[in-house]
Amino acid sequence: MIFSIWLACGPAHAEKRVALVIGNSAYKNVPKLANPVSDGGLIGGVLKKAGFDTIDVRQDLSASEMRKALREFGNKTRDADVAVVYYAGHGMEVDGANYLIPTDATLETDTDVYDEALPLDRVLVTIETAKQLRLVILDACRDNPFAKSMKRTVASRAIGRGLAKIEPTSPNTMIAFAAKAGSTASDGDSRNSPFATALADHLPKPGLDLRKAFGFVRDDVLKSTGYKQEPYVYGSLGGDDVPLVAAKPAATGPQANPQDAIRRDYELALQLGTRDGWEAFLGQYPDGFYANLAKGQLNKIAAEETRATAEQKARAAEQEKARLIAERAQKAEQEKAAAAARAAEEARIAAEKQKQIEQARADAAEQQRKAAEAAAAKALAEKQAAEKAKAELAAKQAAELAARQTAEKADRGVAADAETQKVAALSPAPASTLSGTDLAKSVQLELRRVGCLTSAADGEWNAASQRSLTQFNKYAGTKFDVKLASLDALDALKAKQGRVCPLVCDRGFRADGDKCVKITCRAGYRVNEDNECEKIEDKKPVATRDDSRQRDDERKKVESAPSKPQSGGQIYCNSAGCRPVRPGCRIEAWGNRTAGALGGGGSSTVEVCN
Repeated sequence: MIFSIWLACGPAHAEKRVALVIGNSAYKNVPKLANPVSDGGLIGGVLKKAGFDTIDVRQDLSASEMRKALREFGNKTRDADVAVVYYAGHGMEVDGANYLIPTDATLETDTDVYDEALPLDRVLVTIETAKQLRLVILDACRDNPFAKSMKRTVASRAIGRGLAKIEPTSPNTMIAFAAKAGSTASDGDSRNSPFATALADHLPKPGLDLRKAFGFVRDDVLKSTGYKQEPYVYGSLGGDDVPLVAAKPAATGPQANPQDAIRRDYELALQLGTRDGWEAFLGQYPDGFYANLAKGQLNKIAAEETRATAEQKARAAEQEKARLIAERAQKAEQEKAAAAARAAEEARIAAEKQKQIEQARADAAEQQRKAAEAAAAKALAEKQAAEKAKAELAAKQAAELAARQTAEKADRGVAADAETQKVAALSPAPASTLSGTDLAKSVQLELRRVGCLTSAADGEWNAASQRSLTQFNKYAGTKFDVKLASLDALDALKAKQGRVCPLVCDRGFRADGDKCVKITCRAGYRVNEDNECEKIEDKKPVATRDDSRQRDDERKKVESAPSKPQSGGQIYCNSAGCRPVRPGCRIEAWGNRTAGALGGGGSSTVEVCN
């Protein structure tokens, strides 16, 4: 694991990278924004995939909560090399200064911004201690409803449209706006804004310089908004490339499972246990096994919300019933209230049952997920064990080959001159140290393994063994002498990893994998010559003894009659005369037939037609 992390980080494996992500959607005094929470979840997932050490994702923060989050993040940036802040929500510019607006802001007057909002300079001070890179991404250039409703205390105080241009004073600092200074950004029609979608596509690309990545983001946003919104970047970096994710080196070991990242995000959403968390997860991973699990968790949350609503209605109905009784209401009104209370109680019970059902479904889905992960781990372990066994077999075969070569060199004499070398080169290889019986048994065992021999390996090189080696030569394309078992044939057999000869079964049997199983036909059917089940025909009447005696007499009479001349098989003659043999017919001697005479005139030949 440590080696894999070192490879993933490359030269900057010792860097510490931290990030703070804030998404404000649920504003209390102006209409709710649709995308910031989803955008924050998307960017948080991108930074997590990029390998950041710490990623703090916050949603719908008030003013005090935003200040606290910045204080805690400032403590993390003191020993960090890279610090990133992403903010999605409302922002505004007052007198040339930019402010981030919390969810509890009222901003009735223009001076309230100093107390109720956070200046962008406060964010820059928080990340100032980062050593190598300080990056602030603001998706806050939306059309601000506070600017339309707030009162001006001084007529000359300017409240701009969008955010104001800024030039960072610290080196290696970049500030990215979703839209150019003085213009507003679009939320788009999908779950995420065009700016956040483009960031997720380009920032995590390994080895891509940040300046180039933001250039690609600008191009994508311009195209998706019909060239109405242009992102802009302020600040500068040095001459070296500064990628957010280091370039990946060539893979030299086992690759990470792509499902691990989805599983980690799923477990993070499971810890949060909120509707927004699951919706953000589904926005990032809309399909697949974990998406189905997330949908089950959402169903469970919906069931809990339904149960809570039903319980609240039941409590209100009980209170109404008690009030009517206390005020001595009429009997009809009391009965009506009691019926409403009963209906509310029934609805609460139904909601409770539904919640239990959804809980059971979620638990079952979670168990299925764990079982699937265990099965995947088991399959990976089995695959690794198979690869290890294959490597050990290859090493064993290489060692045997090296041992044989060493023995050959030891037995071969040193050549004295060119003629001696030539004789030595043409001389046969040293004899095997195995006995004839052991060598024959080894070859028989290998022939059984590759499917060419069905009999037992007894060490006797008999006709069955010779036929098996002949089959191997046929299907493996070799030309070994089948009369004797040889070392060359043994080496060629060992080199084959699977079956070589096809499985041939006797009549009445069929191939099932590597075995022959007997063919079983249903009642009234039997196995024919083609190994297929055919219906048993009814038996013909058996000829009686008198019939056979008459047939023998007729046969003897025909055989004793002199044969008539005929034209070499092309002309058929009988008592009626001679004629050409009809198409599809042939002439046979009468002795080859078992039935009565087919021709006339007592001829010794007969015309047989198919």
